[in-house]
Amino acid sequence: MPFDKIKNKSVDLLFESILKLETLEEAYKFFDDLMTVNEIESLAQRLQVAHMLTKGFTYNQIEAETGASTATISRVKRSLNYGNDGYKMVFERFKMD
Repeated sequence: MPFDKIKNKSVDLLFESILKLETLEEAYKFFDDLMTVNEIESLAQRLQVAHMLTKGFTYNQIEAETGASTATISRVKRSLNYGNDGYKMVFERFKMD
């Protein structure tokens, strides 16, 4: 299973907890307690980078708009190309343009 490197009871509890959230306000409260502002912003930035990569933006455009480093952009691109299609699944469900 591709998730063996992270799968354990603690991670299961984390993901099950996230799935219990029902509103944006609940998500803000939970993540504010769980993570630092910088950690949350970093995750949000990666999602934005992934979205922009799928839309054909260049590294320079993405860096200028998001402030992401080329290392972060490359890491996200690698996930898009060789990952588990998690970004793709989310984008399809939200019908992100």
